[in-house]
Amino acid sequence: MRGGQWQALRLHRGLLARGHESMLLAREGSPLFAAARAESLPCEPMHPLRVRARGFELLHAHDARSHSIAALLGTVPLVVSRRVAFPVRRSASSRWKYSRAQLFLAVSRHVAEELVRAGVDESRVEVVYDGVPVPAQPTHGDAVLAPLTGDPEKGMALAQEAAKLAGVDLKLSSDLAADLPHARALVYLTHSEGLGSGILLAMAYGVTVIASRVGGIPELIEDGINGTLVPNEVQAVAAALRQIDRTGAAGDTAIGRAARRTVIERFTEDRMIDSTIAAYQKVLARG
Repeated sequence: MRGGQWQALRLHRGLLARGHESMLLAREGSPLFAAARAESLPCEPMHPLRVRARGFELLHAHDARSHSIAALLGTVPLVVSRRVAFPVRRSASSRWKYSRAQLFLAVSRHVAEELVRAGVDESRVEVVYDGVPVPAQPTHGDAVLAPLTGDPEKGMALAQEAAKLAGVDLKLSSDLAADLPHARALVYLTHSEGLGSGILLAMAYGVTVIASRVGGIPELIEDGINGTLVPNEVQAVAAALRQIDRTGAAGDTAIGRAARRTVIERFTEDRMIDSTIAAYQKVLARG
């Protein structure tokens, strides 16, 4: 499960909890489909004819493929989440596809600006930040983590090189939700990032985050206050790793407390769900 899939699942769960009818369409056999089925949430295999079926008041596309299918076959207002930071294509087919959505929910101001640069009118773009659950207790461990990934856009190799240079043991995590309660720091390096829901999850635990100063990440982290921003350079990342605060208990450092407070005040799951519902209501009120 990647960040966007977790956000779709949390939104689906939240809509149902608030009394709304919601049906999740996902690729059969995908982690998202399996997760929804495991929780007995309404879920059906993604099929173009299901998108075209009447009965929905609104369609919400969460990735490029579902955006394309909904734009082509949808018969009700379309909301599209845009999570990636790279520029929108300027081809004729892309311009047509992007003209079909009544509203884009950008995951950060940075992503919103990319949409406007691509020609999407500002009136059709709103920022809805990711939201994460806030654990009852902050972290209580000392592990230094980096996400395990095969994505070349992510800086896993850079994190490993910097950790070696700094003399820090680095654990590559394939399950941040399981590992963050036992972590002191998360190294989150990337060349492109719409926002970074993994960063938010770490901050919710009071984990010190060292992250690339790219994309929407600076909208989450104020350098030196609730985390550390670095250029994608091995010496800079190594220096940040050497400065990890080990004077207090993990999760109870000044940066850790500030990080957790940032999530509580601005990036909770409930806030994301409520903001999305408000966006739906705005689209439906327009007719």
